[in-house]
Amino acid sequence: MALEKQLSQVEQLYSTNLKEKGVNSTAVGWNSRECQQLRFDKLISLVAEEESPFSVNDYGCGFGSLLLYLAKKERRVSAYNGYDISNEMLDEAGRQLTGQQETRVNLFNASQINTQADFGFVSGTFNVRFDASKEAWHQFIEKKLQELDANCSKGFSFNLLTSYVDWEEPHLFYGDPCYWFDFCKRSFSKKVTLLHDYDLWEWTIVVDKK
Repeated sequence: MALEKQLSQVEQLYSTNLKEKGVNSTAVGWNSRECQQLRFDKLISLVAEEESPFSVNDYGCGFGSLLLYLAKKERRVSAYNGYDISNEMLDEAGRQLTGQQETRVNLFNASQINTQADFGFVSGTFNVRFDASKEAWHQFIEKKLQELDANCSKGFSFNLLTSYVDWEEPHLFYGDPCYWFDFCKRSFSKKVTLLHDYDLWEWTIVVDKK
């Protein structure tokens, strides 16, 4: 599999983070709980309040924080398909999500999306590339967005670190928002929104297929 080494490094990173930092936002790469929830707000802007219940593909689900956030916002989820390559994260997700009795929770140790859902979400999953080339990681993201499109009937949203920065960490991937907006607009839907007006060094793209 292409990028097998880098994906293995990502798995080790988050498994180690969980062991060392416990169940909190820093274990999945966010500076604070407030930053993580701001990202979730941007991602779920895709879903209108009246669109309940709905099903979800969560790619890079960690320990299921997105589903807990949706429940807090009183958004009813009929089925939640959480994907992660860290068994430790998935084990914790199973424990965290046991109380979601109205939702059918499916957790997958896989890097390929193969479940049908109404909406798909990717939060932070594309940020860490380790020593993969920018070109290879770029192609990986394009492939994953194509998978999201094929498996999400109503739309999907994702975020990336922005290329509008003064400094880049060598192991991270910074996306040009103009390129990814154009790619999504030409490839997936006429209704694409770029959110780059919030106080984080990143952006969110929302692809509405409804």
